[in-house]
Amino acid sequence: DDKNVLFIVVDDLRPVLGCYGDKLVKSPNIDQLASRSIVFSNAYAQQAVCAPSRVSFLTGRRPDTTRLYDFYSYWRVHAGNYSTMPQYFKENGYMTLSVGKVFHPGVSSNHSDDYPYSWSIPPFHPPTEKYENDKTCRGKDGKLHANLVCPVDVTEMPSGTLPDIQSTEEAIHLLNIMKTNKQKFFLAVGYHKPHIPLRYPQEFLKLYPLENITLAPDPWVPEKLPPVAYNPWTDIRQRDDVEALNVSFPYGPLPDDFQRQIRQSYYAAVSYLDTQVGLLLNALDDVGLSDSTIVVFTADHGWSLGEHGEWAKYSNFDVATRVPLMFYVPGMTTSSVRQGERVFPYLDPFSYTLGLVPQGRSKKVVELVSLFSTLAELAGLQVPPVCPEPSFHVALCTEGGSIVRYFNVSEEKVEKEKGGCDDTYRCFNEEPLAFSQYPRPADTPQWNSDKPRLKDIRIMGYSMRTVDYRFTLWVRFHPNNFSADFEDVHAGELYMMETDPNQDYNIYNNTSHGSFFKKMLG
Repeated sequence: DDKNVLFIVVDDLRPVLGCYGDKLVKSPNIDQLASRSIVFSNAYAQQAVCAPSRVSFLTGRRPDTTRLYDFYSYWRVHAGNYSTMPQYFKENGYMTLSVGKVFHPGVSSNHSDDYPYSWSIPPFHPPTEKYENDKTCRGKDGKLHANLVCPVDVTEMPSGTLPDIQSTEEAIHLLNIMKTNKQKFFLAVGYHKPHIPLRYPQEFLKLYPLENITLAPDPWVPEKLPPVAYNPWTDIRQRDDVEALNVSFPYGPLPDDFQRQIRQSYYAAVSYLDTQVGLLLNALDDVGLSDSTIVVFTADHGWSLGEHGEWAKYSNFDVATRVPLMFYVPGMTTSSVRQGERVFPYLDPFSYTLGLVPQGRSKKVVELVSLFSTLAELAGLQVPPVCPEPSFHVALCTEGGSIVRYFNVSEEKVEKEKGGCDDTYRCFNEEPLAFSQYPRPADTPQWNSDKPRLKDIRIMGYSMRTVDYRFTLWVRFHPNNFSADFEDVHAGELYMMETDPNQDYNIYNNTSHGSFFKKMLG
């Protein structure tokens, strides 16, 4: 019984979703998917920036193995000829299809989204994508600007549409073809919003009256935050509306009322995204494939909304590295569907109020680098072997073990299985860890701190998240041979989750770090 795969990846989406307990957001379609899925509440990306994160989870290898920390190299040439997740499905008889932003376009995917290795046909990009950063936002002066906050009248947009709308239409078109041809498929759909600019149909603002929008719970730069850890959100400063505010570099802050507007627009963009996901899943029902298709929903990384005085991604904090992650597996996460029964009826965020509770929720700490082996196992393919050290010469292996073992295990049972160990993975009684990393050009915030080019990287922040804490070391990095020197520590951070869930009080200097060090190097 072959299962298709619908892999939905969203750009810059932190878990502000009803199914993750957010009280403000209206995300009924994603919540409905969650109610039929296993939902991971502690899932983390390997680097909080688009290209490195995507290449990492699509190859199942960490950034130190893909050797991509920026946007300017292609792993097959620069690191090793690694197989990708879609390539593996393609080699196993699947039609593999890419719509929207799946690989990061450009050098990092060989200007072809890694076609023909990964995809059966050339990837689709929405034609209106090219207007993304143009002056399409009407300001108070009536003129058009390239703003960060950008609610629009869709009928006035180029071609009268928006890129994510075009991606949904194309994905639905492909589902219909797959149904007709009776071909098993791996369809990846990459949505662009809520990536900046926050450009979405203006009616979504109605869902979020400004008076309901609060500031971040910790909108200040933490007193003990090492300067190397701070990201100065340069890409946001370059937008017309932010530039006009003349905010001081690097710490700002943005005026409170503008912070509220950004947060309001981020939420509005999430609800607009939710409608697109709803239309796509509704189409899966329409073609009668909901009972034979695995659906995965995740994001490439999160996005700071003013926490720690930061905006955008580019850091090792949870707000930048934590992502939504859910798997709908027919017959496993839900009972089998009766013929003709709808699994994903479209829900209108403007009229829908009832919050849906997730089917199963795991608090286990997991990483996106595990996606490759997890999807292979769910689809009944042979799970790729665990990579040896080093693995530059090995085409097919992964650095993230499958997390299918967490799907049905109730949390209590795991605690009891202290003895149970399977050979390839760490024992159950060892706590799961998630590793993220971020490069910096210097010890203090610079104009290129958010996105240093490889040759300018001098420091790498390695960050380890467990259920109880986040531990980060900023160490000397040598870009010429991709090596980190853990003897040369520039700064450290340690946050205890129970007492400091927002990661505001760095206690690195008041503790000994021997045991954390061992884990990080282990």
